[in-house]
Amino acid sequence: MTVPDLHAVNESKVDVLVVGAGPAGYMATLWFARMGIKTKFIDKRSTKIFTGQADGLQPRVLEVFETFGFADRAAKEVATGFEATYYEPDENGRIRRIDVKPEGVPGISRFNGSVVHQGRIETWISDAIDEFSKGEIKVERPIIPEVLDINDGVDAEYPVKVVLRKLPNDYAEPNQFGHKVENGLYRQFDGDQNQQNGIDGAHVNDLEIVWAKYVIGCDGAHSWVRKRLDIEHKGETTDFVWGVLDILPITDLPDIRKRVSIHSVEDGSIMLIPREKGLVRLYIQLREVDHEEAVGDNALPNGAKKRVDRSKITADRILQAAQKIFKPYTLEAAETHWFTAYQIGQRVATAFSDPSQRVFIAGDACHTHSPKAGQGMNVSMMDTFNLAWKIAYVVKGLASPSILDTYETERKAVADDLIAFDQRLSRLYSSKPGEISMQEFRSVVEQGSAFTTGCTVNYDASILIDKPADKSREEEYHSPLAPKLNIGMRFPDAKLVMQCDARPWFINQQLLSTGQFRLLVFIGDYAQKPALREQLNGIGQYLARPENTVPEPVLQKLLIHASPQAKVEWDDFPLVFRPRDERGVMNYWLIWADTPSLHAETGHGYETYGISKDVGAAVLLRPDGYVAMVTEPTVEGVKDIYAFLSKFLVGLKPSA
Repeated sequence: MTVPDLHAVNESKVDVLVVGAGPAGYMATLWFARMGIKTKFIDKRSTKIFTGQADGLQPRVLEVFETFGFADRAAKEVATGFEATYYEPDENGRIRRIDVKPEGVPGISRFNGSVVHQGRIETWISDAIDEFSKGEIKVERPIIPEVLDINDGVDAEYPVKVVLRKLPNDYAEPNQFGHKVENGLYRQFDGDQNQQNGIDGAHVNDLEIVWAKYVIGCDGAHSWVRKRLDIEHKGETTDFVWGVLDILPITDLPDIRKRVSIHSVEDGSIMLIPREKGLVRLYIQLREVDHEEAVGDNALPNGAKKRVDRSKITADRILQAAQKIFKPYTLEAAETHWFTAYQIGQRVATAFSDPSQRVFIAGDACHTHSPKAGQGMNVSMMDTFNLAWKIAYVVKGLASPSILDTYETERKAVADDLIAFDQRLSRLYSSKPGEISMQEFRSVVEQGSAFTTGCTVNYDASILIDKPADKSREEEYHSPLAPKLNIGMRFPDAKLVMQCDARPWFINQQLLSTGQFRLLVFIGDYAQKPALREQLNGIGQYLARPENTVPEPVLQKLLIHASPQAKVEWDDFPLVFRPRDERGVMNYWLIWADTPSLHAETGHGYETYGISKDVGAAVLLRPDGYVAMVTEPTVEGVKDIYAFLSKFLVGLKPSA
């Protein structure tokens, strides 16, 4: 396109430009707000919140919400899953319940998989962004990027130039294809292109030039940013079409408030998910759909000549398909809140950034799949939960840009696992009972339960993960000092006692997403083991040396002992674990006891992690809560952790 003279256009400089206010964009901006990064956050849509869209929250994401301070809001609103039921046809072709399983994996997290309207999730995150940024960061709508230029030679500090265009509100409203009921059809099906006019002839007041240190494209499956980077989205689209319906049901199905999987003989399959406020979501296989010609810009990328005619897909047609599958049970809709349809496809981007690692993509821009496993929103948020703190560290001059290499290696592996699981699950859901083994279907769902919680993600060895390079992410790796604590995986929870006031806490309730690395010294029963007391004093002295001081916003140091409270005195602990601020006020919240409480079941933390109370361990956590390293709780062990950190933290040169 021809770019007009932009000399009179407003210009601005930001640390990061986030393109797209979906789950990935919100999570990235939340991190940036929390860590004080100057951020511009834009979206092409004019409306803030959409009915429908993604609705599932995996346990790991709820754990992350807790670290940002709003999991309690979720607890008040979500519908939580506890049981999953399976319905299959009998010899007469009538569906009946044949099995009941736990929903998810009992005990893997303090949270269960939950469901709530995506708009509520965006509201919680938006409120937290507003709080952390003191109102400075808000979504700017409707705005689209028109030009993206990466040129280190123009401005080494702000090398990414993006020209933005403000759209009229009515232009940015989503296409509802003539339907009266709100729907998400505008987001679905291959061949759609984002409707964007060129900037030729645009009034200069509609344009803005943004100079950014980094850009993150969180702009969905048809990502403009991905296309500008010439990154291929590799995969395939199947012939399977599914409808989605959010209704207030009238039915005699006894398990309507549980997760239900239904396979019929000839009419297709259903996945049913209970929602908040009495609603249910139905994913319904559509055996018969209308198609239209796809030509020109709307031609399908795989060469197909037809695409789904969305004007012919209605909520009533989807409900009628569901009613056939439900027989002999009945189903009516007292209210219909939203519907959509989608063609199952699985794709993964061949790269997650440009070669200079100044522009990244995340979420649906990187990976697309069916909603069957409930992973789209969750994996998207976890992409930028992984990426954004790393960018913040580099922007603030705290870490080498080399840590950015780990984003693609860590998250592409998750995307590949997700696509493989989704391909298998979608095939089984879309097949007839006679074509597949129903036992295989239930087995795949059950085996995938741990994966779908989000709690089993295992990152490979890297500059941020200290484990042997030959250890596959498919196998767990741990130090013999903590055999139940897997390096490269998220730090599991345990209930401990706060030393200062004896209050029981789950420790992860206090390990908030502040952007800090954390050194957890499990010193064991030091009060009754003279050797451990000597080790503790030595660690305290080493950490207190001026040359070994790492600022508190970068590294927080915590102590977890296992000595009987009657044998412990506050003044026993090194000052580094009970520091005072410039006013002389002491920080009382860095020392924990793994001992029995008078008010709760505690005293099993060391057992949870497999740590001996006679030996102990030193554990390093990344800012995103993943275990980076485990060593012995000695001066030599802490030196090893400092040496590990010095590979990427700027200016850290620990003493010998």
